[in-house]
Amino acid sequence: MEDKKFDPNSLIGFILMGMILMWMFYNQSKNAKIEQAKKETEQRVADSIQKVNAVNTKVIDTITIENSNLETPIEVAVNSTDSVARVQAQSRLGAFAYSTSLNSAKDDTTTIENDVLKIVVSNKGGQIQEVLIKEHKTYDMKPLYLVKDHNANLQIDFSTQDNRVLSTKDMYFEPTLTENSGHSVLSMKLKVDENRFLEYRYTLKPTDYMIDFDVRSQGLNNVIDSSKPIDLTWDMKTFHTEKSIKYENQYTTLEYSDAEEFDYLNATAKAKDEDIESVNWIAFRQQFFTSILNTNTPIEKMNIKSENLVQDEEIDTLFTKHFTAVIPLKTKGGEFNYNWNYYYGPSDYNILKTYEGRDFERSINMGWGIFRWINKYFVIPVFNALKGSIASFGLIIILMTIVIRLLMSPLVYKSYLSSAKMKVLRPEMEEVNKRLPGKENAMKRQQETMAIQNKAGVSMLSGCIPALLQMPVFFALFRFFPSWFDLRQKGFLWANDLSAYDNVLDLPFKIPVYGAHVSLFPLLASIAIFFYMQMSQSQQANMQPPAQEGMPDMQKMMKIMLYISPVMMLFFFNQYGSGLSLYYFISNVLTLTIMYVIKTWVIDETKVHAMVEKKKAQAPKKKSAFRQRIDSAMKQAQAQQELQKKGKKK
Repeated sequence: MEDKKFDPNSLIGFILMGMILMWMFYNQSKNAKIEQAKKETEQRVADSIQKVNAVNTKVIDTITIENSNLETPIEVAVNSTDSVARVQAQSRLGAFAYSTSLNSAKDDTTTIENDVLKIVVSNKGGQIQEVLIKEHKTYDMKPLYLVKDHNANLQIDFSTQDNRVLSTKDMYFEPTLTENSGHSVLSMKLKVDENRFLEYRYTLKPTDYMIDFDVRSQGLNNVIDSSKPIDLTWDMKTFHTEKSIKYENQYTTLEYSDAEEFDYLNATAKAKDEDIESVNWIAFRQQFFTSILNTNTPIEKMNIKSENLVQDEEIDTLFTKHFTAVIPLKTKGGEFNYNWNYYYGPSDYNILKTYEGRDFERSINMGWGIFRWINKYFVIPVFNALKGSIASFGLIIILMTIVIRLLMSPLVYKSYLSSAKMKVLRPEMEEVNKRLPGKENAMKRQQETMAIQNKAGVSMLSGCIPALLQMPVFFALFRFFPSWFDLRQKGFLWANDLSAYDNVLDLPFKIPVYGAHVSLFPLLASIAIFFYMQMSQSQQANMQPPAQEGMPDMQKMMKIMLYISPVMMLFFFNQYGSGLSLYYFISNVLTLTIMYVIKTWVIDETKVHAMVEKKKAQAPKKKSAFRQRIDSAMKQAQAQQELQKKGKKK
């Protein structure tokens, strides 16, 4: 019998067969586990769908479920709520996504108020959403809001370390309201976590239009990229709150105070923008109310813009102007900290002046230079003194006008006296005209006329200067009445608001420039100025030398102005405040009265004639250097004329 030998090939074959069997069993087991995992996952998804549907969740998203036992992820469509929102917030906001997980991440508001203001602050953006001025109403007696229905916006735009560009207006702040010594303190925090945040802090004091407004960051030096611009933007569309849109829009301006001066930006037809530096405060000023952002440390630079929103002044409109201020914020150590103030309230000179050291009262347009000086040191003190004892603002205007006209009466007397002197000299000047006729003698006539006036001690300027000295008061009051808050919604006689026009009759049609109504105070003022000009025409005629050949006849021009001036005033003042028209009416009536008294009882023409004759008999005074230069120039001109005449004869 033959012995069997060991076959290595058989052994290899058995080993390979065993490995194949083991691989097959392993795959079957793994596939079973995968299939089981799929079934379990699908069941969990189905359960989730059922639960979400039970609460009417409508957000559908595709999520990826990963399982450690699965080689490939499973993608299924499910209804998503918080998980997807968190993913989206993380993608959009980065580190600030934490703020969306807080209970404050909703469109809620917090209200702080005192006796004069009601302020509503929104969680979204952390900014003021409403400002109600409690003690005042609009012209049609509705609640007066400076901020409402998103007409104003405050936001900080910045970049993050992970290259996101964010704006606070799109994010939710967490509010915390506390009381501290009678002050309402509202902290609005945009959080990265509990210890890192951007904060707006509003502090409202009792019976105060001023709000402390602090902007600061904490722990954001590794979140915000301070190497890129960080801009705070404050903009506002100002509401139409007064009766006349045209009148109100004219006095609605963006104003600011810098290290050197006060200035303003007023858009009319086109938008205007400007870069300014070292700014102490900026005001979005309406005619009688203002919104001011004040800083204790001057802002290095900012960009401001003003845009006129009134396209047609005859159509009622919601907004008048759109103001914008863009302020670059500076960081220290990657953080920023600013202590500012908001003022929301009346453009009342007496209220604004109480904030000492800030010069808020400069935001009220009282004119420039000497006009502002007259208002500040004379008109305002007189008005306030009368206000302390008289309740009717119409009577205050009348009494103040009487005071002003009485103080101006010496100038009226001086002007009238010069007129009387010129009247005495008029026959002599007419004799000169007859003796030296023709254009060729014009210079010689002028020389002799001036010689007669100089000998009698009379000058053309002596009558003009008193009238010119009254002009600054006229222009100062022209600025005072439209800006003076005390006149707002204060009535007198038929006018129910001295700061607005007094329409006694509404017309069924519109007259260009004049309007579609009749105001009585401008009509009375126009009538008064007609009689004033008629009465003063004789005085002005005396002041003028007799008409000379080749020269315009001033008397004819004065007769034309007699009719043009009242009509111009009627058209121009029909849209203006009735307080201003009342002043001009009373002023003209008083001037007429003063002129009549001076003419009838004060100036005696016989005595004036004797005064002139006495002056003429005296030795002539030495001519001033100025008069000598004038005479020399006239002589040179006369010699030049003589040479020209001789040249023509040849």
